[in-house]
Amino acid sequence: MELRICHLYPDVLNLYGDRGNIRCMVKRLEWRGLSAQVTELPIGETADFSQFDLFFIGGGQDFEQGVLLDDLRRSGKAASIRAAAADGKVFLAICGGYQMLGRSYTTWDGQGFDFIGAIDVHTQGGQQRMIGNYVFRCADESGGHEIVGFENHSGKTHLGSGVHPLGQVIRGYGNNGEDGTEGARWNNVFGTYSHGPVLPKNPGFCDMLLQTALDRKAPGWGILAPLEDTLENTAHANVAKFVLGTT
Repeated sequence: MELRICHLYPDVLNLYGDRGNIRCMVKRLEWRGLSAQVTELPIGETADFSQFDLFFIGGGQDFEQGVLLDDLRRSGKAASIRAAAADGKVFLAICGGYQMLGRSYTTWDGQGFDFIGAIDVHTQGGQQRMIGNYVFRCADESGGHEIVGFENHSGKTHLGSGVHPLGQVIRGYGNNGEDGTEGARWNNVFGTYSHGPVLPKNPGFCDMLLQTALDRKAPGWGILAPLEDTLENTAHANVAKFVLGTT
């Protein structure tokens, strides 16, 4: 069994080591005797999105988003992303990548930008940054795992019709610092503000994404074998204790 992973814009979307999420997914497949084929699609390059099982988009700053929006439209990648998301392909999108999947972004002073509209979310820019280590718990349908990560964003994201929160904030800001939600889940699209990278410290969440992609690729294929995750779980527990003030 091989999962085909598409890493979108690795050349510019890699804040806080987001590329590490790709390495984590590949290693957790390899440790189980499975394989992964990773295709990087930087600015200016295109591919047939139907060949991929899982897509990853990292985080970037406002400048990178402006450059990428032009490429997304000119290259046809925006339409391909919308089609893949609607078809049930698995996406993990972080921070700026998460925002770009939404409908639009409005700056704090009222300037509006259309994004690609793969999921029904809107982001409103703020003057105050929401920054720091944080903890949230995924909804049951997204695995129910406690997630530790690092957020740094001024955009406040609000979910639209049919889009559910990825989880609920335990400590931190999450989507907007107002309604207690973090991230988004629509179809098999998972958006989150969690940098870090998020997957190495949260192996259960990583495996849920991989299992979802495998189930879609080959229904009835089976269940991922458990791994010896003592180091990963210890790292997770130490970060959670620090953030929650229980050390």
